[in-house]
Amino acid sequence: MALEKLTQFFEQLGDKTRDVLSQPETYTQIGIILGIYAIAFVLANRIRRHTPFLDIKIEGDDVRPWRRYISKLGGLIFPIIAIVMLRVSVEISESVLSQGWVVQTALVVAMLLLFNSIIRDFITHKMIAGVLRWFGIPLLALHLLGLLDGLIEILESMSVSIGNIEISAYGIARVAIFGSLLFWLGRVSNKTGREIISRQENLELRTREVASKLFEVAIFFIFFLLLLQVMGINLTALAVFGGALGVGLGFGLQAIASNFISGIIILLDRSVAIGDYVELEDGRGGTVRKLDMRSTTLETFDGKDIVVPNEKFIVETFTNWTQKDKSQRYRVDFSVAYHSDVRKLVEIVKQVVASHPQVFSGEDVPIEERPDCEIDSFGDSGINMFVEFWMDGIDDGKNRVGGDLLLMILDAIREHGFEIPFPQREVRVLNDNFSGTRSPGG
Repeated sequence: MALEKLTQFFEQLGDKTRDVLSQPETYTQIGIILGIYAIAFVLANRIRRHTPFLDIKIEGDDVRPWRRYISKLGGLIFPIIAIVMLRVSVEISESVLSQGWVVQTALVVAMLLLFNSIIRDFITHKMIAGVLRWFGIPLLALHLLGLLDGLIEILESMSVSIGNIEISAYGIARVAIFGSLLFWLGRVSNKTGREIISRQENLELRTREVASKLFEVAIFFIFFLLLLQVMGINLTALAVFGGALGVGLGFGLQAIASNFISGIIILLDRSVAIGDYVELEDGRGGTVRKLDMRSTTLETFDGKDIVVPNEKFIVETFTNWTQKDKSQRYRVDFSVAYHSDVRKLVEIVKQVVASHPQVFSGEDVPIEERPDCEIDSFGDSGINMFVEFWMDGIDDGKNRVGGDLLLMILDAIREHGFEIPFPQREVRVLNDNFSGTRSPGG
């Protein structure tokens, strides 16, 4: 019985196929489709030839992201032209030939191929591309064939009520598909926007950082509202609830808001920047490695990271050693014996310090920035002296110039016969005459 039905089905299918192939209208529509594709191919080549930025062969890692995306649009010119012409041909075929199902089928296939090309060329995230390919393309096909409304009714009937909340299969599918698409659009928009802002060389670095952070926040806020709309949440009720919630959480999130606003102020007033060496009020310090909207990360010379809330740079005192100028002045202290020829020693120490490659010296250096050796004070055991010098950067970490200079000064003192004093004490023995009585046995 089943074999007879199957045989009957194939016979009917064969009869229908022969009937379709025997109709001249069918071959007319096939000819229209072939002509449309030929015309679309020629027009697309001419447009690409006269529009250099639509060249699909553009390559290289140094190409700007927006330039790469625009160049990929060149590959979509041909299918878009074909789809437009096929859509017009459907109306003409139905009015002239009284049928247009062949052209309509070609239109559906062309739109599905265009959608697949967009996924392949523009969506790099594998998960999102897979969701759109396995769910988006079938849904688009059902919509083009006029079957999507019936499927939506079936999915909406498959629902579960939890209190006042009704969850349907259609709602879940809609949030999954459009949520994935919004997530991808948000990532692409954020990345492209930040790349464009970072390449604006006419803007200062801190201004670009502020614009990039504000752009990121704006993109997140916009796509969050769009996702709420897709989920079917009433934004009016959400605004009222958000206002009440904002008042309640305002006190609890005061510190976070303060740090966020402080981060914007820091970026705008240029008090701290990447690469600056900052010393906090409590004595801790480090090089600024990262500036976030909530905190600033300082890297110490021993490899530790200090995460400092941005508010500290607004309400507390701190020292920025390298903001205005990378050059700094330092001093090294030492002592010599009192019988030393101090005038001769001063010149020797100046020459020794000036010979260090990182110390500013020479005739082209201002006299106030050249090495200078002076007497600091007269100590108990010797003359306390110091030498001042200027250098680039901080005298620590990789730039341990002070330690090198102490070794060089020690070698020079020994080479020229000078002595480093040791603690000395003078002891006097006083012979006082005094009388006493002896004991009988003494």
